[in-house]
Amino acid sequence: MRFEVLGPVRVWRDEEELDPGFPQQRALLALLLTHAGRPVPTSEIVDVLWSDRPPASALNVVRRYVGALRRLLEPGLPPRAPGRRLPRRTGGYLLEAATDEVDLLRFRELTRQGKRAAATGRPETAARQFVLALGEWRGPVAMGIPASAREHVQFTAVQRELLETARLAADAALLCGHAEQALPALRRATAHDPLDESLHARLVLVLAACGLQAEALGAYEDVRRRLTRELGLTPGAELAAAHTRVLRQDVGHRLKSGPVVHLGRPIETTRTTTPAPATLDPTAPATPGRTRTSPGPAAPAPAEPPAPGTDGPGAVPPGAVAGEAGASVPPGFAAGEAGASGAAFPGPSARRLADRAAPVPAGAGSGPTVQGLTVPRPGARGPAALGSADDGAAAPGPATPVGVGGPARPADAPAGRGVVGFVRPAQLPTALPSFVGRVVELEWLEGMGGSAAGAVLVGGMAGIGKSTLVLHWAHRAADRFPDGQLYVALRGSDPARPALEPADALRGMLAALGVPAPRMPDGVDALTGVYRTHLARRRVLVVLDDAADTGQLSPLLPTGPGCLALVTSRHTLPGLVASGARPLRLAPPSAEDAYALLAGRIGAERVAAEPRAVDEIVARCGRLPLALATVAARAVGRRDFPLAAVAAELREAHGGLDALAATREAFLGSYRLLAPDSARLFRLLPRHEGPDITPAGAAALAGLPVRRARLLLGVLADAHLLTEPAPGRYTLHDLLRAFATERAAAEGRPHGP
Repeated sequence: MRFEVLGPVRVWRDEEELDPGFPQQRALLALLLTHAGRPVPTSEIVDVLWSDRPPASALNVVRRYVGALRRLLEPGLPPRAPGRRLPRRTGGYLLEAATDEVDLLRFRELTRQGKRAAATGRPETAARQFVLALGEWRGPVAMGIPASAREHVQFTAVQRELLETARLAADAALLCGHAEQALPALRRATAHDPLDESLHARLVLVLAACGLQAEALGAYEDVRRRLTRELGLTPGAELAAAHTRVLRQDVGHRLKSGPVVHLGRPIETTRTTTPAPATLDPTAPATPGRTRTSPGPAAPAPAEPPAPGTDGPGAVPPGAVAGEAGASVPPGFAAGEAGASGAAFPGPSARRLADRAAPVPAGAGSGPTVQGLTVPRPGARGPAALGSADDGAAAPGPATPVGVGGPARPADAPAGRGVVGFVRPAQLPTALPSFVGRVVELEWLEGMGGSAAGAVLVGGMAGIGKSTLVLHWAHRAADRFPDGQLYVALRGSDPARPALEPADALRGMLAALGVPAPRMPDGVDALTGVYRTHLARRRVLVVLDDAADTGQLSPLLPTGPGCLALVTSRHTLPGLVASGARPLRLAPPSAEDAYALLAGRIGAERVAAEPRAVDEIVARCGRLPLALATVAARAVGRRDFPLAAVAAELREAHGGLDALAATREAFLGSYRLLAPDSARLFRLLPRHEGPDITPAGAAALAGLPVRRARLLLGVLADAHLLTEPAPGRYTLHDLLRAFATERAAAEGRPHGP
């Protein structure tokens, strides 16, 4: 079999092309292909096929489409047989296909090989692999399916992969002196995204490197007019610098020698008053946005194993990367060394040619810095410097607890961006000063913040500390995002107010970015386009707190490679995870962290003086941070009360939540979102005896078929009202058990079987 999704959706058996069926059936096949090798949840399938309002028969229609595709892929398959190609998996379907059978899988494998070659200093090999990967691209992703389906985040994410590889191909081809290799793919990429300055900067340089200087200048003028007409922007530093180099005829020389430069994490530029060890050429005319960099601490990134035949992750063969006086430097790289006359021109610093690079140990043969890079001292031995320093921008000002569109600090446009009235938002609410614990989770977030992860989903039950953890880390990492931090309270589980509409959230964020209200278009799609364009060349941290669902989130996710979205939600959001978000599920903290939380709020002396009372408080709160914080607030408010009296209040509640009103309110926000049959089962669960709940036990408890009970248990687990520690086995947190008992009493005990 042969499948194509990087263009029209097509299927072949040997040399015979097959008809994938009606557009919706084609859309299902395209979705399965983008997930090839991974199961696709039924909920995501329904979301793609019916983006607005699925019909009541949606699941039956999906099963019918799956059956038709099975017969198409395996003609001799008996009726109702799952077959080998499209088996059923828990909660969804899986398309079984080898890498050489699917164009997208071949593209990803070749891109991975190119990134590995780039990371080990082999730009010619990298350029060749990137160009081969882009040879699989035959047009807009998933052509032939309904337009509403093609707008789904899964397909737009694939389109972004293609454009990113086009950037990487251009960088590698310019570096090794074979710019003509990347020109066809770069033309196609700029046609697909006519407002992407990073792509157009590379097109201008590649055209000039191929000897087409007049066409390069024409390409710059075209995109300059388009930016002015459609967005009211002037070209940023990256595009302006490419134009300047073409005017100077400073393009087209293959680099041969010079300092080793970064081939991994992005190199950022920022305005500073601190003199840098290396300066720009004083004789060169000013270019908008050309700035000096000051190095900052580099966030470690995991090093990829060296390719065969190399000396290690830092080894760069001679001639792979170099800089000499008068030599040109392709975008994303820096040239020059202490005393060299060749200036380092800013390139597409928010992009990177390799997906990983090894950090440079402090003092390990390091020398002067150029454009934020560590340059080896003459004669220094040891691994090449493949890590980059974080930019040295000033950290955002004091955080202000505001909602969407709240106060933001005026600033110069990042990297020379010509936006009138651009501001650098600093919207993070105040972090908890007494934060303790979560060491493993913070280390995981550090890793994600230093990787290419575009979105991170932090999930867990109500009151588990999702927002507290995210805001604590966001403040720690704020200096990595010098262009600002946006914060939006999405109100996905607010019991008093409806969830925030995406259009309202986008208008608020655009206002925070300095976009005047008259320039904001109507409609979510248009607002999303303006929002993503403003973030495309910037490094901004976007915190999206308390998300309701993937539909609310999708328009709010930045797509620029320098941005990171931190999402919190009480739901698992499989559609978001399927699109590439990295999930982190929070469990209750350890007993030690729970003690530390109380000590930090109440005082270590009071905690140490009454250890038995503290033990009881921690146990009766189920180690839930919100419940512990509620108890701590009461203890702080009445310092004349012993902690034993506080523990007695919890004990006298007889398993209820009367002493934990805030926890009850938080649980109510999750409970009110349940469908009636899910809520009924939740109220019945406290009657189950034993530590684990199984589908069979829940079915007997509620008088339901086992299949239906299994589905409802999955719904409750997705809402984090149950925990599934092992497949098919569920547990109920003690405080959620108390809440379910209260709801059963308040709404009338549901009838069992």
